[in-house]
Amino acid sequence: MLIKRIGEATALEVRATGIPYAFAPCIAVCRDPRWGRCYESYSEDPKVVQSMTTLISGLQGDVPAGSEGRPYVGGSKKVAACAKHYVGDGGTFMGINENNTVIDAHGLMTIHMPAYYNSIIRGVSTVMTSYSSWNGKKMHANHFLVTDFLKNKLKFRGFVISDWQGIDRITSPPGVNYSYSVEAGVGAGIDMIMVPYAYTEFIDDLTYQVKNNIIPMSRIDDAVYRILRVKFTMGLFESPYADPSLVGELGKQEHRDLAREAVRKSLVLLKNGKSASSPLLPLPKKAGKILVAGSHADDLGLQCGGWTITWQGQTGNDKTAGTTILSAIKSTVDPSTEVVFSENPDSAAVDSGKYDYAIVVVGEPPYAETFGDNLNLTIPAPGPSVIQSVCKSVKCVVVLISGRPLVVEPYIGAMDAFVAAWLPGSEGQGVADALFGDYGFTGKLARTWFKSVDQLPMNVGDKHYDPLFPFGFGLTTEANK
Repeated sequence: MLIKRIGEATALEVRATGIPYAFAPCIAVCRDPRWGRCYESYSEDPKVVQSMTTLISGLQGDVPAGSEGRPYVGGSKKVAACAKHYVGDGGTFMGINENNTVIDAHGLMTIHMPAYYNSIIRGVSTVMTSYSSWNGKKMHANHFLVTDFLKNKLKFRGFVISDWQGIDRITSPPGVNYSYSVEAGVGAGIDMIMVPYAYTEFIDDLTYQVKNNIIPMSRIDDAVYRILRVKFTMGLFESPYADPSLVGELGKQEHRDLAREAVRKSLVLLKNGKSASSPLLPLPKKAGKILVAGSHADDLGLQCGGWTITWQGQTGNDKTAGTTILSAIKSTVDPSTEVVFSENPDSAAVDSGKYDYAIVVVGEPPYAETFGDNLNLTIPAPGPSVIQSVCKSVKCVVVLISGRPLVVEPYIGAMDAFVAAWLPGSEGQGVADALFGDYGFTGKLARTWFKSVDQLPMNVGDKHYDPLFPFGFGLTTEANK
């Protein structure tokens, strides 16, 4: 399974850096694409998210028969995984990051909880609590869900970790009553606290509270027991240091090939031809002259999005190694085909260019977390005008680079073909693989493509379901023989 192979490759690359622990998978169920973390969620459908917990078996290794449900890390080439963010992170009001998920217990259990069952069975080592609240109660202070449910009812045996400064944010404003945050977070059942800065204050407050029986010693024993269990399982005491022999795993060709395969298989073809009888894709490799346009055609940083080298990601081709979509196109077409690249061509140049066809690549800027929250979900300028000026006079395929569905309904009529490429990352060759028919398009939408934002939230199964493209939709093409 592709997702498991991705987990295996990720484990090797993480271990190569000397780190034995990955904060993955994010098993959020994004119910509203206005959320800035929607691209960290596999789907709006809990069943799809459940199936993606296979990543854990790639990261950690397969749990031995009979040990299902216990934390497991299968040796020095595997890493501890982390299911996050417990629980309901993808269900907040209007998709506002770290906000309030208003839903009844049945909804929480049937939409947001199911992937945690699969994660525990697969032996996930850790679970991270969510910044968000459930019906007004902060998850970092939710004793019922963290201790009574996750630890006692689901029998989770690994450790629970807070998010970054997660206990600080129990109060509003954050950190305004830190001793209460310590008491509430540790008391809820969080075992390891992520404290980036104020660690002396944390140590002092926690020590004081234990000495004065505010936090019982049994709570500390539970946390220590769970943390040590995971560390022993990881082999951290036997081999605490980085393994220099793994240095060749980082960015190696086999892993890039795997990433390219993942790009190819995740592309979703949403339109192909103004009518079904006249498909544009696959594009001919041999043509007189073709136009490649758009802000995202030749920019690795834009292909990768957030959480890439830096927290928010960045633009440009100098931060990581990879292949832009433009360079992939150039290396795929016949040598006799002239490729003209213009990021934002004016209409006259397009009209007079005598192009056989055009590939327009536009989309979102990089973002992470709250910086990605977006209530209008429009394609940033000049994307829409590039689509319109190119597609009105040349046969065009539009490739959208984005962390989520965006408003495309006003422009879909002008396009001859439309591909959702999501955030393909470093291996842009995977996009060209499908555009030019070396491989067929096979991907299906894991989330609903809305017509306009005033429909949101709108999820598959809703009574008022009226999407531009429904959940599960995706056209297919055959690979060229």
